[in-house]
Amino acid sequence: MKILVLGSGAREHAIVKALIRTGTDPSNITCAPGNGGISQEVKTVSLNINDPDAVKAWALDAQSDLVVIGPEAPLVAGVSDALRSAGIAVFGPSKAAAALEGSKAFAKDVMAAADVPTGMARKCTSVSEVEQALEAFGAPYVVKADGLAAGKGVIVTSDKQAALDHANTFLSQGMEILVEEFLDGEEVSLFFLADGITVVPLSPAQDFKRAYDNDEGPNTGGMGAYSPLPWLPEGFVSEVQEGVALPTVRELARQGTPFVGLLYCGLIVTSKGIRVIEFNARFGDPETQVVLRRLLTPLSGLLHKAATGQLAAVLEPEFSKDVAVTVVLASEGYPVTSAPDREITGLEVNDIHVEIAHAATKDLDGKLFTTGGRVLSVVSIAKTFHKARKRAYKAIANIKLEGSHYRTDIALKVDEGKDD
Repeated sequence: MKILVLGSGAREHAIVKALIRTGTDPSNITCAPGNGGISQEVKTVSLNINDPDAVKAWALDAQSDLVVIGPEAPLVAGVSDALRSAGIAVFGPSKAAAALEGSKAFAKDVMAAADVPTGMARKCTSVSEVEQALEAFGAPYVVKADGLAAGKGVIVTSDKQAALDHANTFLSQGMEILVEEFLDGEEVSLFFLADGITVVPLSPAQDFKRAYDNDEGPNTGGMGAYSPLPWLPEGFVSEVQEGVALPTVRELARQGTPFVGLLYCGLIVTSKGIRVIEFNARFGDPETQVVLRRLLTPLSGLLHKAATGQLAAVLEPEFSKDVAVTVVLASEGYPVTSAPDREITGLEVNDIHVEIAHAATKDLDGKLFTTGGRVLSVVSIAKTFHKARKRAYKAIANIKLEGSHYRTDIALKVDEGKDD
């Protein structure tokens, strides 16, 4: 099977690694545009992945059997629609269905129609409306941009002025704003493969959005994650499947916009039960790095069956009993400012339990340089979280990048304090 993976981040590198690890020949994988790390494992091509016609033309010429769309921007641009019109199997929802991520307001409407539990929200189009909504809900304030914002569209703060400033940033860009009630509890990321009718769950994970230890600092795209979640109650996945994922997919099908691809359920476990914080229409980053690292079932088959409406025949995917931890290395100033491209060294890993998923690197004459905020994810597995954390932090400590930073408390709360 010839597979084209669209994207250039650690998520896409994790997908490529999982495809290879679970049986796909690397020579059958192409990534566009890829990055410095991905190019060391599979062929990469320069391609504008947000241009539906360009992607379709390339996939047809390469006789691709499956296209896996990693980031959200190509989905909202309608790349999957163009590919499907050409008869190519695509893992990624249509432009209409991807509005589940592209528009927070649309997602709230779908949840209301499907009777999916979520927090109350108000849609705002002006600063005065935002002020009124903040007053109504009270602190802590939750303000979301109603559009794609590269993981930086949400703020949760007790500082009312900061909430207003955040809202104004996106209002000035022409976006609407959602002000929501604050939901208190543990957050969970749970992925579902969807074929428009059926959903199949993967393994739960938890990510860390704040830039610094102890959940301090600004929101980021994610600074680390771990999987599985030993503190979840029994039956959690089934409850989310029956109460959230299936009703959402069925409602989208009823509306004539079947969802085919990865339904990311961002959840919170409150004292009143499970609530949906948000949906994404693609694999999450950095949760993908830990979830797919534990996957044993061939990934290519799962993605192709989802893309071709055959999930009803799929048994629940098998995962390793080992746990996984990933720690993100970020460049200086992230997420507030951008650092210049700098050389990065110390990436050699001599432990089969540790791998590095590149996010923002480029290869220049055999040397690797950074190109963005979140540079890479160090991913480790072990029988215990204590050992997995030790392996990840040992590897990341060896990496040299001027001004870089990472959190030291990823998965600390589940660290058993022993290796075995």
